[in-house]
Amino acid sequence: MELLTAAEMSAAERTDIEAGRVTGAELMARAGAGTVDAVLAKWPDLAAGAHRAVVLCGPGNNGGDGFVVARLLAARGWTIDLYLLGRADALPPDARANHDLWRERGEVRALEDAAIAPPAVDGEVLWIDALFGTGLSRPFTLSAVARQLGAAARDPETRVVAIDMPSGWCSDSGRWLGDAAPEARTAADLTVTFHRRKAGHILSDGPTACGQLARVDIGLEAATAPGARPARLVEPDTLAAVSKRPGHKYDHGHALVLTGGAGRTGAARLSARAALRIGAGLVTLGVPGAAQLEVAMHETAVMLRRVDDAEALDTALEDPRLNSLCLGPGLGSERAHALVPAALASGRATVLDADALTAFADAPDRLFSKLHARCVLTPHMGEFARLFPDIAEDLKRTPESGPAASRIDAARAASVRCGAVVLLKGADTVIAAPDGRVLVNAAVYERSVPWLATAGAGDTLAGLIAGLLARGIAPLEAAGTGAWLHVECARRFGPGLIAEDLCGMLPGVLRELGV
Repeated sequence: MELLTAAEMSAAERTDIEAGRVTGAELMARAGAGTVDAVLAKWPDLAAGAHRAVVLCGPGNNGGDGFVVARLLAARGWTIDLYLLGRADALPPDARANHDLWRERGEVRALEDAAIAPPAVDGEVLWIDALFGTGLSRPFTLSAVARQLGAAARDPETRVVAIDMPSGWCSDSGRWLGDAAPEARTAADLTVTFHRRKAGHILSDGPTACGQLARVDIGLEAATAPGARPARLVEPDTLAAVSKRPGHKYDHGHALVLTGGAGRTGAARLSARAALRIGAGLVTLGVPGAAQLEVAMHETAVMLRRVDDAEALDTALEDPRLNSLCLGPGLGSERAHALVPAALASGRATVLDADALTAFADAPDRLFSKLHARCVLTPHMGEFARLFPDIAEDLKRTPESGPAASRIDAARAASVRCGAVVLLKGADTVIAAPDGRVLVNAAVYERSVPWLATAGAGDTLAGLIAGLLARGIAPLEAAGTGAWLHVECARRFGPGLIAEDLCGMLPGVLRELGV
């Protein structure tokens, strides 16, 4: 489940090579053969007959993979136009060996900007982008070639395969290096990667650039280098246990969700229902007096308690069975300023979302000084930028070299700074703990759910996490599990989703998980 950086992938290869378990030449041969297998699996019509490919080989080992692919396709009767960026005598040893094997069969042309004339790619053709792969540290300067690769990926009669990563994209961050316009950037229909997925396949614009992602096992035994702590994808077998054991309702926790004033209670009610659906034994809405009737008319299973101010919250928290708090959805800045410090002083597991974060944007350190290890902050990018402006600026700045700052880097740095779990929302939701552990919930590729971008969806997520915290699940695992279930509920409903639909999907999702 690891998402590796380029350095972590290189370390994994080096670990196995130095241990004598494999050679670089063997890894290159397996990568090339795996790429051909992935191409034929995606496009079975290419398995029979002679076809045509343009193979672009770079100056490193990614180029060596390209030479292997060219040789294997030629052995199937394909016509190959192969271009090399740089000099053959400057290639690394394994890539040079595969270059020489290809030269016994076919021609190597020099690749320069605009070197591939349009007549050379007329008609159906398979492009193989083996230029840079994962280790790119500078912008892709062959603008005409980049534009052709992007245009080819958008052409239904042309197919583009990237080996490891479409060239020009940072494999650590999913960001384009340099400031080229979108139409001048490379893209692929299929990206084939090896051993483990890379962070850039999941983050930012990486999924859009990669098209479809295929992971090929090349026989590495080392997951990564000893001592490394890569980010991990949240997948079903990594979820915290959500089955309910036998017991009294109080054995499964009691969550308190604080609402805003009259006319502003809807967001907190969404959170409360989510906390109850995910299995908290009890959920109470803490409501100011002016909103009591409004909430009472909407809720049945969720309980109601009047909480006008911090003193009333302190009184409510004298009940030790209230073990999880959720503040922010629809809370309002004035109420947040009053209630958040009181909530944090209690030491209870706490989710801070929306207004509970924005209220402290003018003085983030005032919030951070009160946080503790059982807190989860759930900002979207705008809220994140208000709390961590310098970290967010690294993500806004156009990267001119790689590896570029990533959302994993940002969430990890923010978590260390504030001393709590930070869940940075997005299609690539990143969840980081202060000890450096990172989870990524990827709603990309086949898990894409664009209809989840709807009012109230984030409030529901906050409630799911609060409910899991009430049940005693640790903050990082509660946030990761809540984020995964949130996406699965949206996938189950489909287009047309509104926030009220999410909780109704949860029983079916849990049933499919066998809990």
